[in-house]
Amino acid sequence: MTQEFAISTLSLDEATQRLDELSALLHVCVHAGANINFVLPFSEGESAAFWTKKVFPAMGEGTRVLWIAAASARIVGSVQLATDTPPNQPHRAEVTKLMVHPDLRRRGIARALMATLEDRARALKRNLVTLDTRTGDFAEPLYASIGYKTAGIIPDFCLDPFEKTLHPTTIMYKHL
Repeated sequence: MTQEFAISTLSLDEATQRLDELSALLHVCVHAGANINFVLPFSEGESAAFWTKKVFPAMGEGTRVLWIAAASARIVGSVQLATDTPPNQPHRAEVTKLMVHPDLRRRGIARALMATLEDRARALKRNLVTLDTRTGDFAEPLYASIGYKTAGIIPDFCLDPFEKTLHPTTIMYKHL
C-alpha cells in the first residue's frame, strides 16, 4: 500500500496554531468510541482544554513529544511520548493518546506513528516504553502485533465512553 500520509513532530508553537485540528481529532475519536480518558457528553471545548491544559504545558517543559499524521495537510492521527518519569526511571517513557481518525483507520497510520515514537524513544535513551489500553479494544491487537507484551490487566479501570459500565485495562510494555 502506498503511504498517503506524512508523519511529523509538532513544536509547541505549531501545535498551538493547529489547536482546532487537534481538538477536532480528539473529539471525533472519542465520539467514535475511543476510550482515551473521556466520556460522553464530550464537547469541542473540553477537547481544546485537554490540549491547552495537559499537553501543551508538558510540551513546553520538554517532557512530551507530539507527532501528527497528516493527509492532504489535514491532521488525521496523532500520538504522544511522555518522558516525565521519576528519577529512578530515566530509561522509561509512556505512549499516550494514540489516535487515528475513524474514517482512516487500518491504513498503517497508527503503525507509522508508533514506529516514529519508538525511534525517538531510542534516541532519548528510553529503552522501555509502556502504555495502557482498554482490554479488548481495537488498539490492543495492534500493540501486540508491533511487539508490546501484556504486563497485566486491571479490572474495572475505566468507564465506557457511552455507558456507565466499567472496563478492564491492559497494561503493556516493549523493550526497545
